[in-house]
Amino acid sequence: MRFLLPRFTGPAHNAARCGGVPVGRRRVWSRAGCCALFAAALCSAATTQTWEMSGYNDFSRGKLNGLSVTREGRLVPGPQIHMIFDSGQADIWSVAAAPDGSYYLGTGNRGRLYRVFPDGKSALVWTSDQPEIFAVAVDAKGVVYAGTSPDGKIYRIENGKAAEYFSPEARYIWALAFAPDGSLYAGTGDEGKIFRVNAPGQGSIFYETGQSHVTALAFDPQGRLLAGSEPNGLLYRITSQGKAFVLYDSSLPEIRAIVPAPDGTIYAAALGGSIAKRVGAASAGGAAAALSAVPTITTTVTVTDQQSGINIAPKPEAPKASASSSAAQSTVTTSSATTEATGVERSALYKIAPDNAVETIWTSKDENIYDLALQGSSLVFVTDAQGRVYRMDNSANGAPTLVAQANEGDATRLLASSKGLLAATGSMGKLLRFEDGRAGNGWFESPVHDAGTVARWGRLSWRGNNAGVTFRTRTGNSARPDSTWSDWSEAISNPAQSGVSSPNARYIQWRAEFSGASGALDDVSVAYLPQNTPPVVRSINVIAVPSPAKAPASTSSSASYSVTVTDTPDGSSSASTGAQPISRGAGQQIQVSWQADDPDGDRLIYSLYFRGEEETQWKLLRANMTESTYTLDGDVLADGRYFFRVTASDRPSNPVNLAREAELVSAPVAIDNTPPVVTPGTVRKNGGVLELDVTAEDRASALRRCEYSVDAGPWTPVEAADGVTDSPRESFPIRLEGFPTGEHLLSIRVYDAAGNAGLAKVVVR
Repeated sequence: MRFLLPRFTGPAHNAARCGGVPVGRRRVWSRAGCCALFAAALCSAATTQTWEMSGYNDFSRGKLNGLSVTREGRLVPGPQIHMIFDSGQADIWSVAAAPDGSYYLGTGNRGRLYRVFPDGKSALVWTSDQPEIFAVAVDAKGVVYAGTSPDGKIYRIENGKAAEYFSPEARYIWALAFAPDGSLYAGTGDEGKIFRVNAPGQGSIFYETGQSHVTALAFDPQGRLLAGSEPNGLLYRITSQGKAFVLYDSSLPEIRAIVPAPDGTIYAAALGGSIAKRVGAASAGGAAAALSAVPTITTTVTVTDQQSGINIAPKPEAPKASASSSAAQSTVTTSSATTEATGVERSALYKIAPDNAVETIWTSKDENIYDLALQGSSLVFVTDAQGRVYRMDNSANGAPTLVAQANEGDATRLLASSKGLLAATGSMGKLLRFEDGRAGNGWFESPVHDAGTVARWGRLSWRGNNAGVTFRTRTGNSARPDSTWSDWSEAISNPAQSGVSSPNARYIQWRAEFSGASGALDDVSVAYLPQNTPPVVRSINVIAVPSPAKAPASTSSSASYSVTVTDTPDGSSSASTGAQPISRGAGQQIQVSWQADDPDGDRLIYSLYFRGEEETQWKLLRANMTESTYTLDGDVLADGRYFFRVTASDRPSNPVNLAREAELVSAPVAIDNTPPVVTPGTVRKNGGVLELDVTAEDRASALRRCEYSVDAGPWTPVEAADGVTDSPRESFPIRLEGFPTGEHLLSIRVYDAAGNAGLAKVVVR
C-alpha cells in the first residue's frame, strides 16, 4: 500500500487557533537554580502559579536603597548613606587619609586633587597638567604625594604648592605606598616596574615584575612589600631589592587591591578590565599621541571582557624577573578595547594565610570588586554594581552581607574611618559615607518577573516583620519597565487585603518601602493565573503499514510512501495541494499519525475525524486519544478522495472553561484500490515487425508506467502515444522488429499512480 500526501504548509482549517499569544510560557519562578527547573517541571498548566523571592540570592538580584541583605537572606534596614563631597569630576580614582582626619582625592579627567576636611568642607588643592591622578599617598607629616598619568610623574604637594618629586620615566603611576622607614614606593606601567624614592629626584628601580603594570602596593605587618600585577594577575611578596616570591597566581588578569591584616593574613581582590578602563580614560584625556610614541620590546595584545576584563586570549606566561635581567625579559602588554563575555568569573576575593595557603572566599560573574578595607574583624569590599558595599565576617562562611547599595555607579575606592565607611564613586565623582546604625527609610525593587504570557494577578504575600513596610506593584507587556507600564499601585500593607490591583499583563514588578528601623522581610510571593496558550498541531502523516496478522505483500504496490501536512503561521504552500493517490495492498492497514505540542507543556488529548471529498460532515474515528497514532483496516475506505482532521485539546491540564483547542486538516488523500484495466488491440504483423496498440484506463488515479515482456523475459518500458503517461486513460503503441516466428507470449503491465498494476496478455502465433 502506498500513501502520498502533498506537503501543505498552511494552517488548513485551523480555526480554533488563537493568534497573538506569546508562547514558551514559564510557569514558575522559584528561588533559583535547579529548584526553579524542578518547580517548572511540576507546574505546566493554566492553574494558579506563584512567583516567590526569598533568600540571599533572590534579594541580591533586586535594586535597593537604605536597606541591607543579610547573609541569612533577610531584607532589613541598612546604614545611612550621606554624600559628603561631590567633585563634579568624571571619576575619583584614588583616596588617601591624612593624619588630621581629612582626605585627599585624585580625580580624572582634569587631573584635580581635592581635600575634604573632617567637618565636610572641601577645597581644590592642585590641578595637574596631566588628565588623571590614579594614585595618592600621605606621609606621617600630612604631606600629600600624587602620581599623574599618562606622563607618569610623582608630585609633592605641601601648603598648596606642588613640585615634581620624582619622574620614573613610566607612562602610568598606578599605586603609591609609604614603607615603615618613610620611603615612598611607586607601582608603574606600562613596563611593570616598582620604584623606591628616598628624596626628591632620588629614586631607583626596586623590582621589575616582567608584567605590564603594577596595580596595587601594600606593606604587611613585617614591613615586606606586597604588589599586584596585570595582565597575569600575580601577587608578589618582595623582601629586598630584586628578590620576590609569588604568593598567588590568579586566574584573573589584575590584582586590584591588597589589604594585610594584623594577624598576617593577606586579602587580595582580582578582576579584569580596570586597567583598560583607566588607560582609556587617560587616552580620552588627551594623551593618545604620547601613548603611541612609547617604544616597546614585545607587544602582546590581550582581548578582554568589556566589563570584567577577563582574558579571552590565552593568558601569557610571566617571565622570571631579577634585578639584573628582568628588564631584558620584560613583556609589555597593551590592554585593548574590551569585548563582552558572559558566564565567566569577573572578579574574586582571595584570603592568603600566614602559611601561604590560599582560599577563594568570594567570586562573581556579575560584579567587579574594586577595593577592600578592614573594619574591625570584618572585611568590607565595594563593587561596580551600582556602588554596592559588602561585609564578610571573619567567621562567616558562604555569602557576605550586602550592607548597602549607593546607586551611584561604580564604587572605585573604599576606606574605613571612625565615622563609618567611605566610598568614592568612579562614574559620578562623589565621596559617600556609610554611617553605622540603621536608616529610617529605604526601599527595595524586585527584578521583573515574566509570567510567560498575559496573567491575572492574585494576592501579594510576605513573611517577616512588616512594621512600617508597604508594597506596591506595577505591570506591563515590555520586558523592561518603561512609559507603557502601569503606574505604581496604591500601597499594600494589610495581609488580608493584599490583592494585586495592577492590570493583567505579562510582566510584573513589586516594590517594598520601609519606614522605621524595625521592618524585615524573609520572603515575598505573588500568585497569578497565566493565560492558557492553545496547543499546536504541526503535521499529519498518512502511511500504509502491514497488517500485524499478515505478512507484508511482496508485490510492487506494497511500497510505503508518506508526505507530511505541516502547520505554519504564514499560510503558504510549498507544494501542490492536489490529491495524491494511495494504493492499498492485501493485508495492509492505513496509519494516520500526527505531531502536536503545547507551548505551556500541558498534556494533550486528540480526536481524529475523516470525510470524503463530496461529503459535508466530519465522521469521528476516535475521540479523547492520548496517543498520536491511529490505524484503520485497509478495507474500510473505498476508492475516492478523503480528508483527515486532528483536533488537540489541553483539557487534561486545565479547567474546562480555560481549556484551549487547535486542529489541522490534511490535504486530500486519494485512495485507489483498483488496478488499471488493460485492453490489447489487434496484433498486426508485417514481415518481421509486430505492432500492437494497448489501451489502459484507471478509475481513481492517473497512469504512470507501461511495460511489456516477451516469453517471460525482461520488462521493456513503453511511453504513451502522446509522449507523456499522465492521464487516467492512455494508449500505448508497441512495435517489435525482428519478432521471431512461432508461438510467443506477450505480457503487458500498466501501473497507476498508486502503484496498482493491471496486466493483460496476448498470444502471438
